[in-house]
Amino acid sequence: MTGTAVDLIWLAPALALLGFVLNGVVAFVRPPGGAKTLVSIIGVGVLLGAFAVSVAVFSAFAGLHAPPEAPVVFRYWSWIPVGTLQLDFAFQVDQLSTVMLLVVTGVGSLIHLFSVGYMKEDPGYARYFAYLNLFVFFMLVLVLGANFPVMFVGWEGVGLCSYLLIGFWFSAQVNADAGRKAFIMNRIGDFGFMVAMFIIFWSTGSLDFATVFLHAPTALVAGGGTVTTITLFLFLGCTGKSAQIPLYTWLPDAMAGPTPVSALIHAATMVTAGVYLVARCNLLFAMAPISGAVVAGVGALTALFAATIALKQWDIKRVLAYSTISQLGYMFVAVGTGAITAGIFHLATHAFFKALLFLGSGSIIFAMHRAYHATHSHEDAQDMRNMGGLRRYMPWTTALMWIATLAIAGIPPLSGFFSKDEILTAAFARGNAQPVWLVFWALGLVAALLTAFYMTRLMLYTFHGPNRTGEKEQTHLHEAPWIMTGPLLVLGLLSAAGGLLNVPELYHGNAWLHHWLEPVGQQSAALLPEAHLSSGTEWMLVGIAVAIALTGIVGALRLLKPEGLVPASRAPAERGLARLLRNKWYVDEIYDALIVRPLVWLSREVLWKQIDQRIVDGGAVNGAARGARALGWANRWFQTGQVGTYVAAFVVGVLLILWRAMS
Repeated sequence: MTGTAVDLIWLAPALALLGFVLNGVVAFVRPPGGAKTLVSIIGVGVLLGAFAVSVAVFSAFAGLHAPPEAPVVFRYWSWIPVGTLQLDFAFQVDQLSTVMLLVVTGVGSLIHLFSVGYMKEDPGYARYFAYLNLFVFFMLVLVLGANFPVMFVGWEGVGLCSYLLIGFWFSAQVNADAGRKAFIMNRIGDFGFMVAMFIIFWSTGSLDFATVFLHAPTALVAGGGTVTTITLFLFLGCTGKSAQIPLYTWLPDAMAGPTPVSALIHAATMVTAGVYLVARCNLLFAMAPISGAVVAGVGALTALFAATIALKQWDIKRVLAYSTISQLGYMFVAVGTGAITAGIFHLATHAFFKALLFLGSGSIIFAMHRAYHATHSHEDAQDMRNMGGLRRYMPWTTALMWIATLAIAGIPPLSGFFSKDEILTAAFARGNAQPVWLVFWALGLVAALLTAFYMTRLMLYTFHGPNRTGEKEQTHLHEAPWIMTGPLLVLGLLSAAGGLLNVPELYHGNAWLHHWLEPVGQQSAALLPEAHLSSGTEWMLVGIAVAIALTGIVGALRLLKPEGLVPASRAPAERGLARLLRNKWYVDEIYDALIVRPLVWLSREVLWKQIDQRIVDGGAVNGAARGARALGWANRWFQTGQVGTYVAAFVVGVLLILWRAMS
């Protein structure tokens, strides 16, 4: 115990868990009358309380007199005492976990507030908030865990909650399928995490972060096969949780859930877990240069590949989903390069502007649904071809989403400019020592160009040009209630000013986040190649990045014509490359043809019909029954019930024995 507010760290996840329990009880009891008010107070209140605790913990930890590089570990009880494996249920407070704590509870609180307005008419209101609180609880366990198994509990927990929330409206088959897809694809990645834990324990004799990272330099050979295997299996877990190639296809389908859920998954919780894991294990990845290159390379390819798909999506949430996959790719370029601060910096700024974009799209969908419901229309409320001209009806949402769009495009001085520029600069600097990183830098630039283009496309088709919703519907289009617009305003301020967290020395800033996170990456920094750039080179890279962003925006403004768009019901089918991108490069179909259908055939024709039915049922189970029946049939000829027959059999047996004995 430190005698400060840091000791209250347990209270942050406990409040979220309490919200789950209380709202879960309400969901089961279903009291008449003011249940929704009670649910709202509990669901939002526990998150605001957790955020207050997080701020207090952060302030107290920053003021501790202990060395700043020393984490504070709270061991609550002995969890797995088995031989040499002595694991406690423990939380760790350090520079990295406190940043994640603030992002999760801060952005999560705003999403909970937005949900009050967005979900107020839903009959599953209490169940929704129970799941949402549980989601935040498990994410807090993930980022606060002081060892790999505690982190894994949170890791699995957010996977469970994603299944529950993506398939929240499970009565529709497509929603239930989306939840299952997310759950199964994450299990593939989680297998990698588990294997990595086994090898880590076998190599270092522990699973506590402090002990593992203390012994790793002597227990593992830098660049050796063991540490490379560990980190590659860890990264397999990251590709599932953070939707990177090849396990990314679940995330766009996750749009089946309510829009605030999409915001929570994409901005503050689940998909950032993989980036956090690599940042937490930065020493191991620094000891495995091959793994670092794999992480950065997969991240760069994912950033570009997802951006190409976003170019031709019409569902506003799917555009943002592929945007998230692409931006996560940037974060992996950073942590794979060894630029831990740049990766966490972009994680934080991305949480701001991506939450704003998703919640803004939620306001749009809310307004569109309301308009279509009023006119009894069945048009798609998420298709951008049915929107257009919404700036006249939703001016606040328009202005705030433009801020987020310019931020994600990398326009200075908005938050995304600073964080994305830091990633690209780090990759370029690493390229001086290892030229393959120059390829990653170039891929990042092309992805940035496409990002600026498809986000401007989203804004043009949604808010500008003529309205395509319908004449009757236009009278019902207006801004969302303030319980929904208020969180957008806060996120708009964070998206605009979030770059102040880490203004680099190039702009005469103090790089606060870099200095704050420096102790976390201190051990790994010595293992990475020197990467220094002159100020002239840095200014050149900044100019290239800004020029790329402006080119994408101006290109979209000049090439795209919102006035030529027609509603989705009358839109012609895409052809050629547009059709290829619209269908996501047919990756789902390829997976289905190469993996799903062969596995289904193997399961049905071989495992079920041959092994199960013929060998197990037919040979073993039914065969044993037939053998017992045949034995009984043969034995009944000897069991006649006649004494003379038994005497004759006895005499014959005795004679045979005597004959055998005498021969």
